[in-house]
Amino acid sequence: MFSDELKKYSWDDTTRQIMAMTAADVERALAKERLTDRDFMALVSPAAAPYLEIMARRSRAITERRFGKTVSIFIPLYITNSCTNSCVYCGFNRHNKFPRVILTPEQIEAECKAIKEMGPFENLLIVTGENPLAAGTDYIEKALQVCRPYFSNLTIEVMPLSTDDYERLTHSGLNGVICFQETYNRDRYKVYHPAGMKSKFEWRCDGFDRMGQAGVHKIGMGVLIGLEDWRTDVTMMARHLTYLRKNYWKTRYSVNFPRMRPSESGFQPNVVMSDRELAQLTFAFRIFDPDVDISYSTRENHAFRNNMATLGVTTMSAGSKTDPGGYATYPESLEQFAISDPTGPLEVAADLRALGREPVWKDWDRIFD
Repeated sequence: MFSDELKKYSWDDTTRQIMAMTAADVERALAKERLTDRDFMALVSPAAAPYLEIMARRSRAITERRFGKTVSIFIPLYITNSCTNSCVYCGFNRHNKFPRVILTPEQIEAECKAIKEMGPFENLLIVTGENPLAAGTDYIEKALQVCRPYFSNLTIEVMPLSTDDYERLTHSGLNGVICFQETYNRDRYKVYHPAGMKSKFEWRCDGFDRMGQAGVHKIGMGVLIGLEDWRTDVTMMARHLTYLRKNYWKTRYSVNFPRMRPSESGFQPNVVMSDRELAQLTFAFRIFDPDVDISYSTRENHAFRNNMATLGVTTMSAGSKTDPGGYATYPESLEQFAISDPTGPLEVAADLRALGREPVWKDWDRIFD
């Protein structure tokens, strides 16, 4: 399991190595075809900041060679904000006083119909809070079954599950799983996740192994930018991705770098990442792993997303609501966090075409199941 592998790496030593990188280290990394984790550290280090244009050009060339000039479009569907965790940065924190919503199958279907009226979506991300008793595997399975007739590709972002549960859901229409480790800083993890199942670092970290063992088609991973030093966190994630590719080589992978947004929690980020730094990180990951899918959500503003769509990003959400039932059933329910890009999906697609990119609404077909 990766939680054991992670023990080989010191957080503090990794931070020191990143900050000690030089221009020569950056140039050495950019001269390579296959990068090590040390090369990745060079590309996310402060020493790489003057090389941003060079990194951007290489990232664009790699992306177009591997993915063409395409950007896949998806939309999230939040089906419950009921949660037993106490994550200090999250609007769904169990201590926040607001009505909890668990959509019924009929309400989930109404949401699906509303989404289909917004645009030709075929890629759906189903999102829940973490409440195993009220909205556990049985509930998630039923949601997949309800959504399946409307969408060709179903991904979930839910509580970490057992290998058997992941395997079970693959028979009910599941194509992919997204899980954010939030931070790989084991010593600080409990500060942000003081109670609930999410407080168990190893259970969450090793969930990716369980997804791989269950044969999940695509695994998405990410850290929440704003908790700990982002350069160290993403280096640990790069190491995690390398480990997963080695052990579960039949699986596709995606990465996401969500920057913290305002929420009901009122939590203020410990680290603020600039647009230039997010661009640098995106280019570094593309150069490090040419095959990985890089995803941007509506946490990022419209102009920045448009710019990055030509330089390395391969997947975007559009028209997102982060409140359960937000498309049709409960338009006034509490959102998990405030989005930054409210642009409608058809306008997002039109902007991508104007940039010379082809929006892809469907990249998986039911027949492959």
